[in-house]
Amino acid sequence: MSSPALSIEKFEKAPRRVQRPVLAEAHDAVLNDLCAELFASLPRSDQRKKGRDYLWCLLGTHGRKTIRNIAMLLGGQAAEQSLHHFVSGSTWDWDPVRQALARYVARAVPPHAYVVRPLVIPKTGESTVGVEKRYFPALGQVLSAQQAVGVWAGSATLCSPINWRLHLPRSWIDDEDRRRRSAIPDEVVPESHADCAVAAYLQITESWGLPMRPVVLEAAGPDPVGTIRRLRAARRGPFLARAGSMVRLVVDDPALPGRGPEPLSAYQILGLARRLRRPVLLPGHSAGAPTPALVAGVRVRLPAGPGGPGTDGGELLLLGVGEDGQRWPAEVWLTDMVDAQPAPLLRIAHLLHRVDHDFGRISDRVGIRDYTGRSFGGWHRHVTLASAAHAVAALCEVDGRRLSRTA
Repeated sequence: MSSPALSIEKFEKAPRRVQRPVLAEAHDAVLNDLCAELFASLPRSDQRKKGRDYLWCLLGTHGRKTIRNIAMLLGGQAAEQSLHHFVSGSTWDWDPVRQALARYVARAVPPHAYVVRPLVIPKTGESTVGVEKRYFPALGQVLSAQQAVGVWAGSATLCSPINWRLHLPRSWIDDEDRRRRSAIPDEVVPESHADCAVAAYLQITESWGLPMRPVVLEAAGPDPVGTIRRLRAARRGPFLARAGSMVRLVVDDPALPGRGPEPLSAYQILGLARRLRRPVLLPGHSAGAPTPALVAGVRVRLPAGPGGPGTDGGELLLLGVGEDGQRWPAEVWLTDMVDAQPAPLLRIAHLLHRVDHDFGRISDRVGIRDYTGRSFGGWHRHVTLASAAHAVAALCEVDGRRLSRTA
């Protein structure tokens, strides 16, 4: 099996590939169609025009997608002031724009799952909302950065971001002066990274009118069991979570030797399940050929919750994935889809890798991390518009592949 895909945090080390968009006519056609729905909630025609101009520039500007660079395509200083107000100082609500984007993407290419991924945005200054110096284990270094969570609509043919949540550390939440200068709303309160990830997903399931699909996410942080409990308590659909090998679980599978009432680590459980491994073909990275792998599944439960016995939430399926002759298991997954076969589950799990790939290939190119203002609302408006630009580029690729197959 291939090594796990590069996490989004790793893209800070990757070179940016900046280029003008191809298929210009196709971009214009999709852009016009999308904008008609995307900006329907904006009350003024000048706002709707600025929204379309901003998207067009995200797709066409060379280099970083700062407001200054974008404005160079539209007329210089006057355009810069106008766009700065539109993104950072205006009052238009990004939430209905995201809902419109999500419904448009889901209608164009129905998602197989919703994928929750973290995002680290390095920043040199400390005045931008949410920026703080902290240690990032995935990078092995201290960075001055923002942290956010994205929710993507994912399928085998398209992955596109549809929702974002900015994680604010206590140094911002508890500082009244910082809150005032960045216009952080009163309802934004401290939350863990796991709470941030789950809340970003739950928002799209409550009133957005999207089809119910599994959620795919990481649950390998300091409290993986807590993340899974939050998902189960919300009852918003099935989940598939990549977990760490040390997460502790109770074996509920009578076929497994060594079964007992005491929790064991996922690594121990899957070590006992070696003889249960079966060959499967995993989706290849990018458009590559499928890769052979070995998979074993064991029915487990979470340890008893704070309420004591009977509060574990019910049965789960623990999946171990690896290659013959290599470290076992290479990946660990937990899901409440206990009756599903491993192959379709792992096709859904592969969307984590696909999102990471498309982030570097499309999202970074259209400037998802390039907002340079200090306001909370400005950051949300920029990433909303950059997500729409990603959707335009990705949908044009899908249409291009369809045309090539019918030619």
